[in-house]
Amino acid sequence: MSNDDEPVRLTLPLSPQTARSLKVGQQVLLDGEVTVTVGFPTHKRMLAALQAGENLPIDLRGGSFFHMGTCCYEKDGRHYPHYVNPTTSTRFDALMPGIVRSLGLTAIGGKGGVGEAVVEALRETGGVYLAMPGGASPLLSAGVVERLETAWDDLIEQFRLSRFVLKGFGPLTVGVDAHGNSLYRTLSERAQDRLPAILARLEARRSAAAQEAQGETNEQQRRKP
Repeated sequence: MSNDDEPVRLTLPLSPQTARSLKVGQQVLLDGEVTVTVGFPTHKRMLAALQAGENLPIDLRGGSFFHMGTCCYEKDGRHYPHYVNPTTSTRFDALMPGIVRSLGLTAIGGKGGVGEAVVEALRETGGVYLAMPGGASPLLSAGVVERLETAWDDLIEQFRLSRFVLKGFGPLTVGVDAHGNSLYRTLSERAQDRLPAILARLEARRSAAAQEAQGETNEQQRRKP
């Protein structure tokens, strides 16, 4: 593309080549199909099935999997979204490395980033983490066309595995690329580098305030008859 600031239009599921071509900080718009859930019990059920050598009810091998809640309505036998809303991906950090490796996922998504164990699993499989903006449900919902199917319908709607069609979904940001680079690690390192100076300034202000308060106390004592 001629302008690196413009979102790249991609189709899910991403090919391994496309996933590996993406860079941290790059913005993307998505078409294609994705499977979503926000359920912690759902993740546990997924990992247990995969570890037992069982197939999932929706085939996610080499696919895309987002941490996103949904609410749909039915019209003429089809299901359309009232809204979609991402959830915090770090909630599932303990389970996602096994899910990513078992399925060879090329893209996962949500908000807030993922931990280092998930970053390493994505590096091994050649997958990326796509960050959704928080508080942008209307924007994201406009890029969801319809729900194609659900699985594990014994769970509440937002916990079910649900497969959706996307068109112009986003923009999302590549938070973790397929080479182990993480926007969240970079931000954390910068914050850690700045922390000593911040603490030193806070301590200086605390000491100055304490000295001022002590000075006022001494003045009040001096003025007593």
